Amino acid sequence: MKNIKYITLMAIGLVACEPELDNSIEDSGTYSSGTADFSKFVTVGNSLTAGYADGTVYLQGQKNSYPNILASKFSFAGGGTFKQPLVNDNLGGLVAGPVQITDTRLVLSGDPLAPTNIPGTPTTDATDVKTGPFNNVGVPGAKSFHLLSNTYGEASGILTGTANPYFVRMASSPSATMIGDAVAQSPTFFSLWIGNNDILSFATSGGVGVDQTGNLNPATYGSNDITDPTLFHGTYDILLNGGNGFTGLTENGAKGVVMNLPSVTSIPYFTTVPYNPIPMDAPTAGGANAAYAPYNGGLAMAAGGSLITATEMQQRTITFAAGQNPVVIEDESLTDLTAMGLPSIRMATANDFIVLPSSSVIGTLAVPGDPTTVIGVGVPLNDSQALTENEAGMIAAAQAAYNNSIAMLAAANDDVILVDVKSALEQLANGGISYNGGMITDTYATGGGFSLDGVHPTARGYAVISNIIIDAIEDNFGANLPKADPGTYPTVYID
Repeated sequence: MKNIKYITLMAIGLVACEPELDNSIEDSGTYSSGTADFSKFVTVGNSLTAGYADGTVYLQGQKNSYPNILASKFSFAGGGTFKQPLVNDNLGGLVAGPVQITDTRLVLSGDPLAPTNIPGTPTTDATDVKTGPFNNVGVPGAKSFHLLSNTYGEASGILTGTANPYFVRMASSPSATMIGDAVAQSPTFFSLWIGNNDILSFATSGGVGVDQTGNLNPATYGSNDITDPTLFHGTYDILLNGGNGFTGLTENGAKGVVMNLPSVTSIPYFTTVPYNPIPMDAPTAGGANAAYAPYNGGLAMAAGGSLITATEMQQRTITFAAGQNPVVIEDESLTDLTAMGLPSIRMATANDFIVLPSSSVIGTLAVPGDPTTVIGVGVPLNDSQALTENEAGMIAAAQAAYNNSIAMLAAANDDVILVDVKSALEQLANGGISYNGGMITDTYATGGGFSLDGVHPTARGYAVISNIIIDAIEDNFGANLPKADPGTYPTVYID
C-alpha cells in the first residue's frame, strides 16, 4: 500500500510579502481613542500573542503579531511606542548555550511542495537576556498559571522544564513573573489572551496527558495535562483584578480587552487528515479482514462472557471494505481485555481526530518489507497519533468552563470587554472570513488563515484578528481607529 500524505501540496501561487500600513493619513486627528487611553499598551498571553507561526518564533512573525499590528493602529490615536523581545532572524528557533532547544520555522519546499523545517542552526540564544521592559509579554507555551510563576524566567530551569526559554530571554529578573513584568509598566490599556495551552498541549499530544479537573495544585501537573477549571478561574481573576500578593491588570485603572478561546478541534491540526484515509480494493480488504478475524472472534468471546457489552463489541469490531476505510486507532477508554490477549483498539469514526503529523506515517510500513505492518491498518495509530472522541469531550468541557470564567470576569468590570474570537475563528471552518474583497479559510496551507504548523494563524490571520479586536474597541470604548489591510500581509512561505 502506497504512502498516503495529506500535507503534500501541488504548486500554489502564494507569495510572501512584507505587510504595509494603511494609506498614509497626515492628520492624526482623524482618529480618536474614545474613552480608552492607548499611551501605554501592554499585552499578555502565550504564542498567539507572541506572533508565533509556522512552528516557531521568527522575526517577521513577531512583527506581524496581533499586538504589534494593534499598536501600529493605536499610534494614530495617542498610542506610544511598543517594544517586543525580537529574535535575531527569520530562521527561527532557539538555542540555550550550545544546545538547540526549538526547531526552525516551516516553509513549503520540495517537489511536490511539503512543509519542511529551514535548515540551519538557530542564532537566538534564550540565555542572552534582553533589556526591557517589553510591551509584548507573550510567551509561547505559557498556561494560565505560568503567568504567576516566579521560576518561569530562571535560566537554570530551561532544560529541566521549570522555566520557559522565551520568558527567560525577556524577564526583568530570574524571579520575575509574567504578570508582574506586565503591570510594572503601568499600562493604560491591555490585552489578555490566555488559556489556549491549558487544553492545547493535551490535544496536540493526542490526549497523552491527564484531565486534572479536581486537582488545584499545578505543581503536580504534567506538561500535557488539562488545567482544572476552578484553578483557571482563580488564576484569571488574579490576572485581571489582583490578589494573593499580585497586582492585576485593572488595578491601576487600565482598560483592556480579553479574548475567549476558540475550539481546539476546529483548527487544521485536527481537521486536515480525515478519519477514513485508507483506500482499499476488495481483495486487499478481504486480506485485512482475515488478519483481524482472531481479534474479532476474541471480542465475541468477551461479549459472551459479559466482559464487554454488545455495543462495545460492535464498536471495537474491525472490518474493512472496498473504498475508503477508517484507520485503526488505540483507545485507552475501552475495557481492558489484555488478559485475553486483546488490545484496546478500534476503527476511527467521524467523532475522532487524526492529528496532522500522522499524515506522514499513515500507509507506511512499520517494518520495512512486511505488508502486514501498514500503519493505520495492521499497526494501529498509537495514543499520540489520534485524539479520540472521549478525549475531545474532556477538552470541550474544560474549554467551555474556561470561556464561562473569562466572560463572567470580563462582565464584572466595566473597563474590560470580551472579544469573541471563538466565534470569529470558527467562521473559518464555515465559509471563511472575508476582508476587503478577499477571503481566508481554515484549509491547511492554502486557505490563508493558518500557518504551516496547523495551529497558529498566518500574518494575514493575525491581521484579521486585530481587526476583530479593533471593532470591539470601537463599539465599546467609542474609539475610531484605522484597520489593518489583511491582503497586504503574507500567508505561508515557499522556499
